[in-house]
Amino acid sequence: MYVKAAIAGATFLLAAQAHAECSQALTVRFVESAPRDRFEIIHTATGVFVTGMMIDLRGSSGGLIFDTQDGGAGVEVFQPFAPDAGIDAAQIADGADQLSLRLHNLSEGQRTGFSIDVDDRQAQSDLGQIRVTGGEVAGARVVFDLADGAQLEAQFDADNRAKACT
Repeated sequence: MYVKAAIAGATFLLAAQAHAECSQALTVRFVESAPRDRFEIIHTATGVFVTGMMIDLRGSSGGLIFDTQDGGAGVEVFQPFAPDAGIDAAQIADGADQLSLRLHNLSEGQRTGFSIDVDDRQAQSDLGQIRVTGGEVAGARVVFDLADGAQLEAQFDADNRAKACT
C-alpha cells in the first residue's frame, strides 16, 4: 500500500517536473469535431519565430489522411483547409497524409490554427473512420521551421498534442 502511494507520488512529481522544464514550447493540438476537425498552434517560447510548419500523418497509428473533397479518399464528410489569421492558404490534395504551410512569424504568446477534415483508414477504428481519437493520431509528427533556419520536431501523443520544447 505504501509502495503504491510512493510510486504514484514519484510519478506525479516526475510529470510535474517534465511540464515545468518545458514551459517554453511550440505546441500543436488536434481537436476532433464535427463537421470540422481543428489543429491549434500555441507558441509560448521566448525569442523564437516560426515561419512554417509541416504536419506528417504517415506515422499515425490510425493511418490518417486529410479529407478535403466530396467523393474522394475520405469517408462521408469532408472539409477543405480553412486557415485562421497568420497562416497562408495552402493547397492540400484530397487523401494527402502531409500538409505544409507558411506562418507569418508566429512569436511568443501567439496562437493560431486551421480547420480541415481528418479521417482514419482502419477497417476497425475506435469511433468509425470519420472520427479520430487520440490513440489514432499518436505517432504523427509536426516539424516547425524557425526564422533562423533551424527546425524543431515533435510527435503527437495519445492526448492529441505534439509539443516541441525550446
